[in-house]
Amino acid sequence: MNTRLWFEKFGSQVRGVFWSRTAQRIKVVLLGRSISDGLLAKLILYLLLSIVAYLYVQPILYMISTALKPLSDLLDPTVKWIPRVVTWENVTTAIKGLKYPEALRNTALIAISCSIVQVLICAMTGYALAKLTVPFKGLITALVIMTFLIPPQIIIIPLYVIYSKLSLLNTIFVFLIPAIFGQGLKSALFILIFRQFFKSQPLSLEEAAKLDGASTARLFFGIMLPLARSACLVVFLFSFIWYWNMYYEPSWFLSDNFTPLSIRLDRLEDVLNPSLLGQRNTIDNPATESSKMAAAFMIILPPIVVFMFLQRWFVSGIERTGIVE
Repeated sequence: MNTRLWFEKFGSQVRGVFWSRTAQRIKVVLLGRSISDGLLAKLILYLLLSIVAYLYVQPILYMISTALKPLSDLLDPTVKWIPRVVTWENVTTAIKGLKYPEALRNTALIAISCSIVQVLICAMTGYALAKLTVPFKGLITALVIMTFLIPPQIIIIPLYVIYSKLSLLNTIFVFLIPAIFGQGLKSALFILIFRQFFKSQPLSLEEAAKLDGASTARLFFGIMLPLARSACLVVFLFSFIWYWNMYYEPSWFLSDNFTPLSIRLDRLEDVLNPSLLGQRNTIDNPATESSKMAAAFMIILPPIVVFMFLQRWFVSGIERTGIVE
């Protein structure tokens, strides 16, 4: 009798230990040893990321769906995302209306050349403000910040008059010259990014290079600029996207034979329907809307491809340049 009671007591203790350890293991799996490595935390994180990703991807999917729909599917309220018949006529119409090869060449020429110049000039300016002994450095930094705060609409008319007198209208120089002098699109922000990056570099690098007889130019181009590759990539991508998407400045400075994709997208409806010129706010043409969706997707496709190839270095570059701080 005593032996049976002992076995029952021992068995209950073993079962208690077993279930206690099992519960502890389940708790570790679900909640993790820290708040971020548990299965439940990961599921919540992935759910939030999926929602955010859908918010960003949904407009692109809607553009693709609308661009591939024939007119019958557009007018049918039962067709939401997947068209009954896929048509490429809207894409062909958009290519012709945009004069896509010519406009793509113009946009790429402006975006790539101005971005490269902006990276070099802003890096030099940021290095000077961060490391060199410059008179009135604080005042210059404040003026750089002020140029970022001034709306472009305030100075657009003086710029137009200057470019007109210099015969620079309808040329790439209306964007290239400001970039050369550190006044390009969002240059103030890029100067501050480089200034923050170069300020974080240790003085021992400069002191060692100067002891070896390196000049300021050799120190910058040989040591500092290669170290700033991550910052250069971040600035290049930002500059490239902003130049690619800009609309206000080209609408003032560029004419029909040298216009980027953003201007041609705005004028696409007039090109497709010349008889409706000036009536865009009163007449809704579904066929034109499909072509505009196709045109919009073709405009954003090159930056998406560029970012897909460079996103790994872009994210790591943001972490190293002090933008988060």
